Amino acid sequence: MVLEVALIDVVPGNEDAFAAAYADGHKVLADTPGCRSVRMTRGVESPSRFVLLVEWDSVEAHEENFRATERFVRWRELIGPHFAAPPRVEHFVDVTA
Repeated sequence: MVLEVALIDVVPGNEDAFAAAYADGHKVLADTPGCRSVRMTRGVESPSRFVLLVEWDSVEAHEENFRATERFVRWRELIGPHFAAPPRVEHFVDVTA
């Protein structure tokens, strides 16, 4: 399992519209094969900053089943107009003790 973390800065004043667009597009992302869970959070101190957390079976599941498909195009059509800048996206794996 890998965790995709996307730091998203939204144009100030567009926060509610962005949240509504995310609600509309959630199913597009969540129904992707290899997607285990999706969660969007919003900054308390920085309310125009959002963090998207997506659990994937693998990096390949994210890239091949979502990013390389029409699902990603639809997702970006919905949320992209609200971006203040391109999101910063990275993948993470758990560290075991």
